[in-house]
Amino acid sequence: MNKSSLVGQKLRLRLDSWGRLGEAMARVDGRPIFVAGGIPGEEVIAEVVGERRRRLAARVVEVITPSPHRASAPCPYFGPCTGCQWQHVDYNAQLGMKRDAVVDALERVGGFSQAPVAPTLPSPDRYGYRNHARFTIGPGGSLGFVNRESRQMVPIDNCMLMHPGVNGILAQLQGRCAETTQLSVRYGVNTGDFLVQPPLTNPAVPIPTGQKRYVESLRGRRFRVASPSFFQVNVRQMDNLVELVGAALGLSGSELIVDAYAGVGTFALLLAPRAGRIIAIEESPAAVEDARDNASGDPKVEFMQGRTEDALAQLDEQPHGVILDPPRKGCHPSVLKALDRLRPAKVVYVSCDPATLARDLKVLCQRAFHLESVQPIDMFPQTHHVECVATLRPRRAVEGLILASSSPRRRDLMESLGPPLKVAPPNIPETVAGDSPQDTVRRLALAKAQAVAARLPNPPPGSPIVGADTLVVCDGVPLGKPKNPAEAVDMLKRLRGRRHTVITGVAVIDPNDGASVTGSRETAVTLPPCSDLEIDRYVASGAALDKAGGYGLQDEPFHSGAEVEGCRANVVGLPLCALADLLGQLGYDTQSLRLPDPCRAHPSTPETAP
Repeated sequence: MNKSSLVGQKLRLRLDSWGRLGEAMARVDGRPIFVAGGIPGEEVIAEVVGERRRRLAARVVEVITPSPHRASAPCPYFGPCTGCQWQHVDYNAQLGMKRDAVVDALERVGGFSQAPVAPTLPSPDRYGYRNHARFTIGPGGSLGFVNRESRQMVPIDNCMLMHPGVNGILAQLQGRCAETTQLSVRYGVNTGDFLVQPPLTNPAVPIPTGQKRYVESLRGRRFRVASPSFFQVNVRQMDNLVELVGAALGLSGSELIVDAYAGVGTFALLLAPRAGRIIAIEESPAAVEDARDNASGDPKVEFMQGRTEDALAQLDEQPHGVILDPPRKGCHPSVLKALDRLRPAKVVYVSCDPATLARDLKVLCQRAFHLESVQPIDMFPQTHHVECVATLRPRRAVEGLILASSSPRRRDLMESLGPPLKVAPPNIPETVAGDSPQDTVRRLALAKAQAVAARLPNPPPGSPIVGADTLVVCDGVPLGKPKNPAEAVDMLKRLRGRRHTVITGVAVIDPNDGASVTGSRETAVTLPPCSDLEIDRYVASGAALDKAGGYGLQDEPFHSGAEVEGCRANVVGLPLCALADLLGQLGYDTQSLRLPDPCRAHPSTPETAP
């Protein structure tokens, strides 16, 4: 195919994924093609509208096989105008896609394998929610938007995303703004106040323009907003956002809160009645001027003008909570370093970009914090954009460990970690049936931990309960503990000299809130070619009957001749690498655990227990 002549061509494509700007994706001659108006899973005819060296852009002109999530886009400008990307997608599907985008960013950028991401909170309004529009001025003074790919200006008489107040102003300005190239309209949804920038001199313009600020009201509080200052575009959803942030902070009326990137003081002023004192930090002089006016002398709120990284570095009080609401580019690295020093009881991170959120959460969680929850919020219906509220708390020390096992090998491994150890045998049947080996060991490990937890109604704080279970799998056949010496002999004759897999499941229950996680590790083992006599002697010693597969790697005749590919502790019965990972998932600080270096290099494959 001649790559220089693709623009204007129509291609039959099978769409397979979402692009980062809300388009569906396929590939043509190895190059990605981003298809506006498509949905993954569809087969479409798409016209190529743009070409770069490494990618193509196209728009759907015919749907051959529609997605079950396809909807009819109500806006007559949908397609030529690229301001909305998802009007053709059912709204409930949009919410699911936004959650998926957050999960993907946290996994791909942040390395969170099982991030606690909630379902997306829907917007009270699916259309007519935006209080701010930036228009391009076209021929004859017409107002509209520029297509992202073609760069063509699309005149707009009515934008379905805009609040009716914005569209009313648009109607009065349409065709009268030839003296400028760009124009911004901001509208007070709850007040009717507005601003139009820049000021217009055309006497045909029937409304005042050039206002330096406008006034909005939220939760009964007045907010003055200057032209360059930030204010959320979806005011009704902002009300829900404030409630989420307040709930995440767990305020009782006495706490010191830092509102970083405070803007015009929205979070600080609306949460002040529920806190003891709030320090609001903002770099923009215009926003700080607005914020101080909005505060009306509120004694609970102190405003600091300056960069967040500088203000936090100088802070000598430990706050109960810190609100982070940075611009799209995320936090300055010095901000994350300052949080490591301050260690507030709660960090609530509000973000409009999942990728930069994931990047910053990775740094915070590698240091002092544990990610408790991520709540996606749909501030921008019909578009691919998504807001998030992530809640973090400091990691807790492992004060002790409770082992739900009678295995002396597991006891020795647990004791090597350092914290005080209590051993509590679970005394439950170990049934191997029905599930995959991986599911079986996780299920049994969790059942052991749960059995011990039920007998310990008041375990010591900071002392997680650990269960483990091991299976040996050879030729697809799972081998548990032999029931008698004859079965042990049969197992060892099957395994000797042959490569097989040892799978250990680990479960951890947090005594503080009952939360549980499970994980597993697999290790390939090849036993030495033991003779029948060596096997008979080993089984006669009694050592075979309490071990999966009938052998212990630490025992003769297996200790010196076995080949082990992977975690050796896993074969003994407890992969410390998996245990450390699971403790970390529950918010424990594992840095002080005496993990062997090889264990720190082997991540587990954790999953949240049902």
